[in-house]
Formats: sequence, C-alpha cells, structure tokens
Amino acid sequence: MSTNIPKDEFLGHPRSLWMLFMSEFWERFAFYGMRWALTLYIVAQFFDGDSTGEAYANRMYGSYLALVYATAIFGGYIADRVIGYQRSILLGAVVMAAGLFMITIEVQSIFILGLATIIVGNGLFKPNISTMVGQLYGPNDDRRDRGFTIFYMGINAGALVAPILTGWLASVIFGTEMHQNYKAVFYATGVGMVISLLWFYFGRKQLGDIGKPPADVDQKKGLIYTVLGVIASIPVVYLLMGKVGAEGLAWILGILFIGVALALLIEAIREGSVRRDMSIAMFILFAFNILFWMFFEQAGSSFNFLAQNIVDRDLFEPGGFIFPTGWFQSVNPIAIVIFAPIVTIIWSYTSKKGIEPSLPRKFSFGLLGNALGFGVLMYALANLVDPQTNTIPFWPLVACYVLQTFGELCLSPIGLSMVTKLAPVKMVGAAMGAWFLSIAIGNNLSGLLAGEISGDTGMTVDSALAGFSFSFYLLIGAGILLFLIAPLINKLLHGVK
Repeated sequence: MSTNIPKDEFLGHPRSLWMLFMSEFWERFAFYGMRWALTLYIVAQFFDGDSTGEAYANRMYGSYLALVYATAIFGGYIADRVIGYQRSILLGAVVMAAGLFMITIEVQSIFILGLATIIVGNGLFKPNISTMVGQLYGPNDDRRDRGFTIFYMGINAGALVAPILTGWLASVIFGTEMHQNYKAVFYATGVGMVISLLWFYFGRKQLGDIGKPPADVDQKKGLIYTVLGVIASIPVVYLLMGKVGAEGLAWILGILFIGVALALLIEAIREGSVRRDMSIAMFILFAFNILFWMFFEQAGSSFNFLAQNIVDRDLFEPGGFIFPTGWFQSVNPIAIVIFAPIVTIIWSYTSKKGIEPSLPRKFSFGLLGNALGFGVLMYALANLVDPQTNTIPFWPLVACYVLQTFGELCLSPIGLSMVTKLAPVKMVGAAMGAWFLSIAIGNNLSGLLAGEISGDTGMTVDSALAGFSFSFYLLIGAGILLFLIAPLINKLLHGVK
C-alpha cells in the first residue's frame, strides 16, 4: 500500500476528501432511504398491517443491520490483502445497487435475498471508504479528527435528504399513502447508489496511489476470486437472515468478534508492547460501542412503531398536517449537519488550549447523550400520555433524537478516527472491520430488544415505558463507569488523543 499523501487541498483538507464525502453522501442516501421504510414495509406487505408482525420486523431489521456491519470485517480484509480499497468500493457499489433494485419485487423470499445482496455489497463499500479517509492524512496530522467529522457530515447529509425525498416521492408524486408506494422508495435508493458508483469511479483519480491493490498480489486473479466470493456469500447471508434468525446470529457474531480481536491482538504484539496496549484500549472502547448502538438503533425499529402508534403526529389540530412517520428519521441527520461543525470547533478549540477530552471521555459523553434521549421518552410515557388518545406529544421523540445526536457526535466519528490511530499498522482495514463488527453486535441486540418491547401483540405505552426505562438506566450507568475509568484507559493509549 502506498503511503503517498495527496498534496492538493480544498478548504484546508485534501481535495480527495470532498470526493469521498460525495460518494459517501449518495451511498448513505441509498442506505437510509430504504432503512426508514424497512420495518413498516415488512408489517404492511407480509403481515397485512397487523401489529403482531412488529416483533418479526424488528428482529429482521436488527439482523439486517447487524450483517451490514459484520460483513465489513471481510470487506476490510479483502481490501487490505487482495484487491485494494478502490476496487472494493467499486465492486461493493455495483452489488448494493443490484440488491436495492431486487427488494422492489414483492415476494418475501426475493425481498430477503435482495437484503442479503445489499449486505454483501455494503461490506465491501463501507469500511474501506472510511479507511481511505484516514489514509489522506499523515500519522501526526491533527486535522484527522476534523476530517472524519467533515466526512461524517457527508454520511448524515445523505441520511437527512433520503427519508424526506423518498417519502415525498411516495406520498406526493404518486398521490397516495406512503405504505402503498414502497417501490418508489426502493427504486429511488437504487438510483442513489448508482450515482455513488459513478461519482467514485470518475473521481478516484484524485486519490493517486492511495487504495490501489497490494503490489505483491495478482490483481486479475484476486478480482475474479473476490467476485466468486461475493456470489457465494449472498445465499449464506440469506440463510443467516431467513433461517438462523437474530438469536442464533448473536452467538455467531460474538464468536466472530472474539476471533477477529485475537487476530488483531496477535499482530499488535508482533509490533511491540505499545501497539499491544493501544489495541487493548481499542477493544475496551469497542465493548462500550456495542452498548451505544444497541440502544441508538431503536431509531429504525421500536421508535418507528412508537411514532406510528403512540406519538401524536397531528401538528396543527384539529385536522392539521400529519407528520409522516418516516420523516422522524431525518431529525438525527438534520441535527448532525447543524451541530457537527459546532462539535468540530469545540474539539479544535480545546485542542489548542490543551484541554481536549480524551478518547474514552468522548465515548462516555456519547453514552450519556444517548441515555438522556431515553430519559426524555421515559418521562413522556410516564407523565404526558393523553388518556383519550393514548398518545404522547410530538416533541419528546424529536428531543430524544437530538440528544442522541449529541451522543453520536461524541462517539461515532471519533471512533472511526480512533481505529486508524490504534490499530496494528498492517491490519488497519481489518480493524475498521472489527469496529463495524462491534456496531453489528449492537445492532443485532437492538433488534432483539425492540422485539421484546413490541412483544406478541405490538407496542403499547406500558411496554415502551418498560423498555426505554431499561435503556436509560443501563446507558447512564455505562457512561458514568467509562468516565471514571478513563484515566486507566489513557495509560494504554500512550499519548494518543
């Protein structure tokens, strides 16, 4: 892998950062454009709208997200050792686009096969474009964290636009309710993925040698083997989703994570005691990352059904505008686009003053922000339920998303940057895959939790209150614990900030 750093800059960062920003924008548009509709579509299409399908939809959603991130470990390895980052991204984009068009077919088996195809493609795309952002900066370049935060804005700009545009296409352009036009949603996201593919294909010249295949690998043979591996992987992922289920998947992901962690640790030990300590610190933070995403990803499962069934979405009563359920998914990215520059300025200012919080302290702030979001919902469900409509006001769910956003900004972009700093030098792509694998475990647990909240009959005020109270107390405890043990973790970081 070349270590040449691009010299061309735009707005104080490598020019190629902005190309990766836009490629990620369109890929995230595709991902989030279909994500908001997934659980609602499953209940509407395969359970005829019956709320007894909520638990199944939640578990399927958790399994889907888990496998999206779990396959990143294989995508990172393939990029590191076989075809390079650029080709991994291009192949992943092609496969994802195919899967997005497949889920427009209203047959359950083909729908799940389409999800499996998206999962495999995302595994090649997602970890490697993030890794390449880190490679745009030298090892001691203090712009790295800010570059990742800018890149994270690209992720969330796509996530912001996607639910609004796809919901508008379904409800306005086609003139009927959203749930009758999921095909429009899925087609639009497929087109977005094609745009991402073309944007990266024509813009990759700006990267120079960064992301090219390893010099000692037969490039043609490696690409052929990778394509064959993709074709073989899709039915395996289909079986994991359709047959193994979320409970069995939890064990598989746990065993896989332990195996990857051991491989990374062995390589870190070879690189010396300092790298070993850094890797141990990274794994500790991975554990807290699992907790964060287990609860954060209620956004696409239990929060969807909360919004649909328990939140009063009539904004201008009586007979006013009914806020679409899917549009809640844009609150988080809107808040990120607004607040990410502020957080970037805060980290820059505190860095100049020598008071920037350490990595584990930033992670603890992430957990605490997530907890406060659930605290608002817990208060609303306990005190603000309208006895006539059995609904809570509109604002608590919005406030929850905003508070979780502050938590996310303290944890997620910093986590991406952390991996590129702490991972063994020869296995950065695999370590990035391990980061996404920890998210995968959290996402799968989120589906299991959401399934418990919905139960056999669908979500109720009482089941939501119990589930969200559990979420608040566990997150607040974890956040405080991490804040207190941060000095111990900092010793393992050996000065890395």
